[in-house]
Amino acid sequence: MRNVVMLVNPTSGRGRGGRNAPAAVERLVARGIQVTEVVGSSAAQATEAVTKAMAQRPDALIACGGDGTVNMALQLVAGTDTPLGVIPVGTGDDNARSLGLPLGDPVAAADVIADGHIIPVDCGHVSTADGTERWFLGVMSSGFDSLVNERANKMSWPKGQARYFVAVVAELSVFKPLSYHIAVDESNLDTTAMLVAVGNGKSYGGGMQVCPAADMDDGTFAVTVLGKVSKPTFLRVFPQVFKGTHVTHPSVSVHHGATVALDAPGQVAYADGERIGPLPLHAQCHRRALRVIVPADS
Repeated sequence: MRNVVMLVNPTSGRGRGGRNAPAAVERLVARGIQVTEVVGSSAAQATEAVTKAMAQRPDALIACGGDGTVNMALQLVAGTDTPLGVIPVGTGDDNARSLGLPLGDPVAAADVIADGHIIPVDCGHVSTADGTERWFLGVMSSGFDSLVNERANKMSWPKGQARYFVAVVAELSVFKPLSYHIAVDESNLDTTAMLVAVGNGKSYGGGMQVCPAADMDDGTFAVTVLGKVSKPTFLRVFPQVFKGTHVTHPSVSVHHGATVALDAPGQVAYADGERIGPLPLHAQCHRRALRVIVPADS
């Protein structure tokens, strides 16, 4: 590992991305690695700048931020020989957690990159109704959690994590189970559900193991479907996602397949914490489509 491009999101983790980037850069330079830092004031600007920097054929692309930053970097390296490294300093960091990376310690994460242990992992690729096409590494979801994100993104108050909890309460007061058509490989399911999560990785939302059966190296998605339940039951079941034990509830089913088609009237999908686009959508798990830098004991 001689030279890398580092994509820095200065707003990740309430500013932790910008504050921790210098320590990561300093460590990489001390380990003999040349770093080209890219900081964009918008996603479009950052993507354009990174694309130009990648023309110099660096040894790796590094995402310094949270899952959204990882997702942005993923679009540029999935399906290529260029490995992805992560300095996880975001709010959730679920993809870094799945990869066994040190969280909240930019120096330790930089050492992982400098050590240069690279493995292949699977990636999901999704196409939505509006023509959007994106790669995702962790979990893609639709339903209650996506509607909460939609609501939270429109709110100006309160700030931080409190806004998400306010959005949960507000959405739950009006939420009604949704009619889904789900196709996993050749199996079709028409059902009423609270949410559907398509997992290449296990968790989202900062450690919620919504797809505990997911494996980034088996060529398939784990699809978790939470069926129609009463709101009191939902409030009892949903918190179990932090341990992954929700899958034992009779209203939860888990399906496995390399392709997923998903449709529900008026719904949108989120992946790696980012808004992807409206349903219907089609997702495919691409076997070992990404090379990623991880600790040597992973």
